[in-house]
Amino acid sequence: MSAPLWLFADQLGPHVHDAHHDREVVLVEAGRVLRRRPFHRQKLHLVLSGMRHLADELGDRATYLRTDTYREALERIGRPVVVHEPTSHAAAAFVERLHAEGLVEEILPTPTFALSRTAFDEWAGDRATFRMEDFYRAQRRRFEVLMDGDEPAGGRWNFDADNREPPPRGARRLDVPGPWQPTEDGIDEQVRADLDALDLPAVGADGPRLFAVTAAEAHDALAHFVEHRLPHFGPTEDAMLGGDWAMAHSLLSVPLNLGVLHPLDAVRAAEDAYRSGDAPIASVEGFVRQVLGWREYIWQLYWRFGPAYRERNELRAHAPLPDWWTSLDADAVTARCLSDALAGVRDRGWTHHIQRLMVLGNHALQRGYDPAALSDWFREAYVDGFEWVMPPNVIGMSQHADGGMLATKPYSSGGAYIRRMSDHCGSCEFDPRKRLGDDACPFTAGYWSWVHRHRDLLAGNHRTARAVASMNRLSDLDAVLEQESARETF
Repeated sequence: MSAPLWLFADQLGPHVHDAHHDREVVLVEAGRVLRRRPFHRQKLHLVLSGMRHLADELGDRATYLRTDTYREALERIGRPVVVHEPTSHAAAAFVERLHAEGLVEEILPTPTFALSRTAFDEWAGDRATFRMEDFYRAQRRRFEVLMDGDEPAGGRWNFDADNREPPPRGARRLDVPGPWQPTEDGIDEQVRADLDALDLPAVGADGPRLFAVTAAEAHDALAHFVEHRLPHFGPTEDAMLGGDWAMAHSLLSVPLNLGVLHPLDAVRAAEDAYRSGDAPIASVEGFVRQVLGWREYIWQLYWRFGPAYRERNELRAHAPLPDWWTSLDADAVTARCLSDALAGVRDRGWTHHIQRLMVLGNHALQRGYDPAALSDWFREAYVDGFEWVMPPNVIGMSQHADGGMLATKPYSSGGAYIRRMSDHCGSCEFDPRKRLGDDACPFTAGYWSWVHRHRDLLAGNHRTARAVASMNRLSDLDAVLEQESARETF
């Protein structure tokens, strides 16, 4: 008899379990894991809903256990299991211990990404620093995505320049069909009741399930995005509108990170839309870049950089996260952009990438929040925030705490960027054009304070040296620094 297949909650797709059609499938709700961190309530719902829907789909083939620990569940099974390598350093080390103890018979490669870790190591060689563009082009060639022979489709590898438009002036929402949404069922109803009874240390608001958690739902969500939203995705993918939380984004990060949607299925569907003339190359390339480029790149660098990467803090940022931040108290925040982003996390456990990087991340960078604590917060508060996702995105990309291993420059900006790319500033009490005074934008004033604090580092980087030169020309710099050192409200 074949050993049972133990699936983690981010390995729920048919591309995982169908390869083991002769095996019993084991799924475990471990109470200690659910209680370990203050996860977003809707994230807990999505994870449990995904696991329980798969168990229902597999029927008698599935063994579903609710125990305090994973070890307790495996001991109850009574024979060794086969498992795919999990997606975090801690879980991988735990599985290795179980293997040494005989509770795990075999550890197989992770099947939920396009590129294997072995293939990445062969590509990376002895590099100490990396460029996403190099990796992305190699991915396109390897998987023959958006390629016309040896050349990139459309004659260019990168259409970023076409995908940086501000939101339409005066619009509250994009003129785009709304996102696909699932229909909750009895399983979701029971998950919600069970979470109420468990009284876990969760954050955020409960709400309707917004994301796909099964393979069938993921297929429907992908098809809806490609047909109705992908054509509009590219131009305003970096824009923000207070009345349009989803914009034209795919909302596929949850099914991708739960393992119910394979990344190659997603990018092939987008490419088919381009080839058939149903979506422009700029939008399709932008989507492919996110999924086959950035997402895969982050996954590989998580393993390449190792567990110590989370502790890197090259900018010596040690400020604790404020209570209003960790409690998601958006009403305590005056700056519209920051309040809107926090409200999105509170109400949905999700905001799009520019709100993560240029609002929340930008604020945290300017204020010197501890990068490890920030990475943990993003993992816990975001519904798509699994362990492998956040250290490279937060420690490296957002907070530049790795000193440039991942990104060549810190991503910080003043209020002018937010004013250009959003509709937040028009009704905000702060003025993005002001750096001094009661109505000075905390992003504008905070930016110059941050530049001053890290002036030596920034002056030595050709991509940021101009910021230091501009700072040195400010006649009111001392007053700005004094104001920002005493700022208590945002």
